[in-house]
Amino acid sequence: MQVDVLSSNVLVLNRFYQPVNVTNARRAFGLLYQGLAKAINGEYQTFDLPAWSRIKAKIGKDQVVRTINQTFVVPRVIILQVFDKMPQKRIRFSRQNIYLRDSLTCQYCGAKKQRSELNLDHVIPKSKGGLSTWENIVCSCIKCNLRKGGRTPAEAKMKLLKQPKAPAWNPFLAAAQRLPVYYEAWKPFLNITNRPEWLDSEPDPGLF
Repeated sequence: MQVDVLSSNVLVLNRFYQPVNVTNARRAFGLLYQGLAKAINGEYQTFDLPAWSRIKAKIGKDQVVRTINQTFVVPRVIILQVFDKMPQKRIRFSRQNIYLRDSLTCQYCGAKKQRSELNLDHVIPKSKGGLSTWENIVCSCIKCNLRKGGRTPAEAKMKLLKQPKAPAWNPFLAAAQRLPVYYEAWKPFLNITNRPEWLDSEPDPGLF
């Protein structure tokens, strides 16, 4: 159970209260311990680690981490003290963001897969002049990828679920709201009506 708690999600804000990442509780406590971040409560008050250690857990609502001498409530939102990078206006074209845009779903058969079971497919093959762009790259399961081969969908008699395009806002925002555990404390900072543009934190591995 302790491992599950330390692996649970924590929203990370820059010092302007804008979301920049989702990390785990273990990393969040490390940032608090180093003085690089502060925890935020439901009243938008900030706390360093000694002050946060005095916060009492609400039974049935808060998860806690216990040490020999203390019990710490797991913060659901932390704010970085020196990171002032603004959310990006341009969405990074990356393997990670294509997975997020397509919700880890094969765009030919509709099967939802693990990342290890998916490929990225050029709708118009590179051999036919297809480019590596948002509009020409989709998630494809291995079976559909092999079936399609170096052909266009029409030539392979396969149909796309939807026409691929660049996301209107960073897909990581939508992905954060679809996480298995989505916390109420995140909502004020993930206001979808504002559509903040923030980058995924995973470095681009190089698409093709």
